[in-house]
Amino acid sequence: MSASPSSLSSLSPIDRSSVPRRKRSRRWIIALAVLIVAGAGFFLSGRRPAEVQVSAVQMAYPSSQYAQLTASGYVVAQRRAAVSSKAAGRLVELRVREGSAVKAGDLIARIDASDVQAAVAAAEAGVLQAQAGVRQAEATMRSAQVELANAQAEWQRARDLQNQGFVSSQALDAAARRSDAAKAGLAAAEAAIATAKGALASAQAQVKVQQVNRDQTEIRAPFDGVVLVKNANVGDMITPFSSAAGSQGAVVTVADMSTLEVEADVAESNVGKIRIDQPVEITLDALPDARFAGSVVRIVPTVDRAKATVMTKVRFAKMDPRVLPEMSAKVVFMSKAAADTERQAVVAVSPKTVVEREGKKVVFRVTDGKAEAVSVVTGRTMGDLLEVSSGPLKVGDRLVLTPSPKLEPGTSLTVAGK
Repeated sequence: MSASPSSLSSLSPIDRSSVPRRKRSRRWIIALAVLIVAGAGFFLSGRRPAEVQVSAVQMAYPSSQYAQLTASGYVVAQRRAAVSSKAAGRLVELRVREGSAVKAGDLIARIDASDVQAAVAAAEAGVLQAQAGVRQAEATMRSAQVELANAQAEWQRARDLQNQGFVSSQALDAAARRSDAAKAGLAAAEAAIATAKGALASAQAQVKVQQVNRDQTEIRAPFDGVVLVKNANVGDMITPFSSAAGSQGAVVTVADMSTLEVEADVAESNVGKIRIDQPVEITLDALPDARFAGSVVRIVPTVDRAKATVMTKVRFAKMDPRVLPEMSAKVVFMSKAAADTERQAVVAVSPKTVVEREGKKVVFRVTDGKAEAVSVVTGRTMGDLLEVSSGPLKVGDRLVLTPSPKLEPGTSLTVAGK
């Protein structure tokens, strides 16, 4: 079917120039949007915090560079006694308490001694009686001596008269018998004196026995020291060497504080690294900021089979009143003795935190999530740490480990793993 010429002539041509123009506008809009998004991404990526690893500022001791071996142990008094009495009885007096300082011979406590005191009085009375017996025997001996002198004089006169024929032989014999009897009486008197003196010595010895028994009721300090434990109170029954219910053995425990030493267990595989007089550094858990100099004084020549350790005894170079028995301690065996200044704490950091910027050594401290450059002056190397001197740094401050050359002060930071 064909169109008529009149209808074809009425049709107008189509204008196609508007179509490409709209496509070009869309392309420009898309490109502009891509540029905006890319710019925003670049801006946001520049503002994102840098992730870093950190290390804390620490307190360190220069003496640690000489450390060879570390062992743990306890402070122990080498002279320590549980003070008691050989006598049994009720405690009637206690003159000390925990922490009391005592001197050798000081009276610590007293046990009821009324029965012993009565025995002492009886023994002293026995001495008086024995002394009277001695005096009586001496008087008897003097009488026997007089009797003997008279008998001998009478015998001498009878003999002279008998030689002159004035007395009979019977009279001379009677005078001789009287003289012999006087001699026997003197001998008996001398024996009585010896017996009386023996009785006196026995009575005096009995007094000493009872005095010793009385002294045993007085509990005295065996040496200069400090009372560590009070085991009994006034009114308690003291029964030494007994486990009777309701009774006590030792009254107090005393230690000589001048004999404090650290007993440390060293693994038997490390015994070859220690020696007598080897310098050590002692740290107490109760005094973590103090370092005490010392030396090895004894190595016990036996091994604890259960723990495979050898006990090593360490003496303090200088005693400190803060050191107390049974404190836990750590002993560092050293290759050489450290000076007093090397036992003073210093500020230390990891060497990986120190970098050089513009000819100066600095560390980057994390402050409020931003990098802060702090100038430092480095000192001695102490194992894995480096001594630094800088006022702004404090123990616990966080420093950036291995800072990037692009890291600048003020850069936002985030700690890795946080």
